[in-house]
Amino acid sequence: MLESLQNEQVKYVVSLQRRKAREEAQLFVVEGWRFVEEAVRRNAPIKKVYVCQEREPLEWQSLQKKLRERSIPFEEVDGRVLRKMSATEEPQGILAVVRQTNNSWSEIQIHPQTVLLILDGIQDPGNLGTILRTALASGIRHVCLTPGTVDLYNPKVLRSTMGALFSLVLLRGKQPEDILDFCRERGLSVLMGDVQGSSLYHTILPKGPLALVVGNEGKGPSPLFRSADVQRVTIPMAQDVESLNVAIATGILLYEIVRQRDFL
Repeated sequence: MLESLQNEQVKYVVSLQRRKAREEAQLFVVEGWRFVEEAVRRNAPIKKVYVCQEREPLEWQSLQKKLRERSIPFEEVDGRVLRKMSATEEPQGILAVVRQTNNSWSEIQIHPQTVLLILDGIQDPGNLGTILRTALASGIRHVCLTPGTVDLYNPKVLRSTMGALFSLVLLRGKQPEDILDFCRERGLSVLMGDVQGSSLYHTILPKGPLALVVGNEGKGPSPLFRSADVQRVTIPMAQDVESLNVAIATGILLYEIVRQRDFL
């Protein structure tokens, strides 16, 4: 059992709460019973699990069996050590160190029903996490994130995804021009959420593979997307409401795509 706050493993896990250390190690930390269980269930590349048995012994018995079956190493720690490792004030009693994934363009499988979600400069961690979970729930599997988007492995992003990122093909740091080139080369029609677009309720979406661009909370999509030959759509607002939270707006757009294509 790890009991010393000065243990090198403890220091290493603590360092992964910083973005620079995460990027250098290509690792990140997930916390909580539900999140770790989801990581195991979705076959995430878990490097090691740390658990404080005094918190949730019944849950641990079931999870321990699954970890053994997958040959995932685990180690017990005391409460002080877990609190030191954790990014939350009241840790649940378990956390896991997971390898980051680096997906590439070749992993995007194009077929007539493909929808590529492009997140351009989303800055709020909660918004990004909620969008990713909503995307998975709506049947989307492929997501591009431009360089201005918040760190995918930010603890607040991770908590909001509730494990959805383990089942998505995520391409990070992709430039808008590269994204547009990929869409042209692979025959994806590009749809963009924009306040100056046509009403979503009266738009018939193009057939075949589609890309949806959703922009920054305050500025919207970047100039390159705005200047491209894309189809712009907007969500009509009633009672003088000017805009919606970007995560809610993305959910509406995605489920309208689902409604028209009926691929759930």
